[in-house]
Amino acid sequence: MVGTFLTLAVLMLLAYVLWRASSLPALRRLPRSLFPLAGLPLALLIVLGRWLGHRAWGTGATALEFASWTLAGTLFLVSVCLLPVDLLTAFGRLFRRQAARARGLAMAAGCLLAALALAQGLRPPAVSRHEVALPGLARALEGTRLAVLSDLHLGKLLGPGWLAARVRQVQALKPDMVLFLGDLFEGHGEPAAAFLPELEKLSAPLGVWAVDGNHEMNGHRARRAGGGDVLPTLRDLAVEPAPGLFIAGRRSILRHGRETREPWNPGARGTGGAWILMSHVPTGAKEAARAGVGLMLAGHTHGGQLWPLSLLTRRAFPLTAGRYRVGGMTVLVSRGTGCWGPRMRLWQRAEIMLVVLRTGHR
Repeated sequence: MVGTFLTLAVLMLLAYVLWRASSLPALRRLPRSLFPLAGLPLALLIVLGRWLGHRAWGTGATALEFASWTLAGTLFLVSVCLLPVDLLTAFGRLFRRQAARARGLAMAAGCLLAALALAQGLRPPAVSRHEVALPGLARALEGTRLAVLSDLHLGKLLGPGWLAARVRQVQALKPDMVLFLGDLFEGHGEPAAAFLPELEKLSAPLGVWAVDGNHEMNGHRARRAGGGDVLPTLRDLAVEPAPGLFIAGRRSILRHGRETREPWNPGARGTGGAWILMSHVPTGAKEAARAGVGLMLAGHTHGGQLWPLSLLTRRAFPLTAGRYRVGGMTVLVSRGTGCWGPRMRLWQRAEIMLVVLRTGHR
């Protein structure tokens, strides 16, 4: 249902952009029938990219889905630049000469933003370093290094080769623990076996741990051939990978975009030690802080990924990306290691967080 709505929305953006392009002075000499004719193969690309993206696997399907998503992202950014000009000029009825010129500039600006977003989205994730004073951390664990990844969305566009590069990037950080914050796979029928050899290369003295994201909650959980989880997954559970250091994993509370129940938080208070909470969705921070958690790690937001969607994301999730302090607890929200939809990002790159734990309060 969501996919159908998204496809229709992109087709509407295509119709809008072509309609406004036909009114540009530089293109008025072209036959008006040329624009709908040009729109037919583009519309077909959008529909086929969506259809094959869910049903086929291979080089051709990957190329088609990449082109389809890139076109969708480009149409979105062009429309974002174009619509304010149309609204201010009553779709060209006011200030006609200036309006025509402004439309051309807006469309050029949208294409430029799309090119910048694509270049940024194709870059490898940056490593962002955070030092966190974790209450209750034993002196023996001073300097413990956590490599934190979120929202990889492995699939056709981010395939085994991309994953192999990320594994090398993570292992070069020499982490003591590797944590995945959900949405490991895109969930469009990608064979988990293609990714397992690379995932199995991940190693850390204190283990590799994961939590489910909303894609897993919506039934897109990739499994091993024998039926087990691809990665050790904490579903409303806690483990103690080192004496006095507890890692709790909260099951995603989002299913098809809606919260399904109250957030779960570990009963850390009174148990002693240092507590870290992994949560795909950056909600329930106040409850976690009251429960005695010292560090909460979350993702899901992608940092907004494409402006101005970041403005809407910030309204839905006030803890959008970066570092926050909630009730004495540190919260780190990843802007994502991969991309959802188009390989496009404005204005910041994807990231892998390197979290270095410190004792005491700093």
